[in-house]
Amino acid sequence: MKRILTVQDISCLGKCSLTVALPLISAMGVETAILPTALLSTHTMFKDFTFKDLSSQIKPITDHWKKEGIVFDALYTGYLGTIDQIELVKDLFKDFKKRDNIIFVDPVMADNGQLYPGFNQEYVKKNTELCALADVIVPNITEACFLTHTEYKEEYDKKYIKELLIRLSYLGAKKSVITGVSLHQGMTGFMGYDRETKDYFWFENKYIDVSYHGTGDIFSSVSIGALMNGLSFYDAFKLASLYTAYTINETLKNPHKPWYGVDFETTIKELVIALEKARKDEKYELSYEV
Repeated sequence: MKRILTVQDISCLGKCSLTVALPLISAMGVETAILPTALLSTHTMFKDFTFKDLSSQIKPITDHWKKEGIVFDALYTGYLGTIDQIELVKDLFKDFKKRDNIIFVDPVMADNGQLYPGFNQEYVKKNTELCALADVIVPNITEACFLTHTEYKEEYDKKYIKELLIRLSYLGAKKSVITGVSLHQGMTGFMGYDRETKDYFWFENKYIDVSYHGTGDIFSSVSIGALMNGLSFYDAFKLASLYTAYTINETLKNPHKPWYGVDFETTIKELVIALEKARKDEKYELSYEV
């Protein structure tokens, strides 16, 4: 059985970060070790949430793992709240990187042309250094612009995204994937670039005009889980894209209209079935109507 370590915060309620990564990756048949960077009562879209920084625990935990000889097939990071945490994770990468494992970084820090509150250019610089140590990075368009000092555009074409990918590849990752890419009306998806083969790959599915917290965490978690199941990079990201959209659409059917996260718990069965079919190169259905 493959083993993933995921490093990100844990919101006790909110369907994001570790409360998404742990159940989804585990359901995909991969042992999932966690390293919480912070403990929150809820995610940050709630008012008056509590926050406990766990940075002081990262090194003692990883030192214990080194003593025990623990190894990981993948190291996967999501939201890291401070520069100090990025520095600690950079050290973790150096300690646990192996020739045949994967470092997968989702550089969560911005969206819609703006950095998240509390982040600045120094944080961007440190996140760039973290991405330089990765094998795979999965920024959205805004994050890709900050990482590469590129002007953010709300309207763009394929040439613009390809140039962003080339610039991202200069950071050092073998595979760069930009999420939230809409190249055709009513569609959205991802576009990636393989620095070694110089090949581009992309996929689009039907756009759903709604926003939920934690869907990026779902995409990244399913992507790395699929990679650990032997899927190609393209197939792993395609499965993640389809599953994320399918889950959003299923959530819209909920009469209680949950606002703080998607109902991924109700779609895990479909994910597992789709994954097994993808592993066998069989067609699978995660279709939805918009």
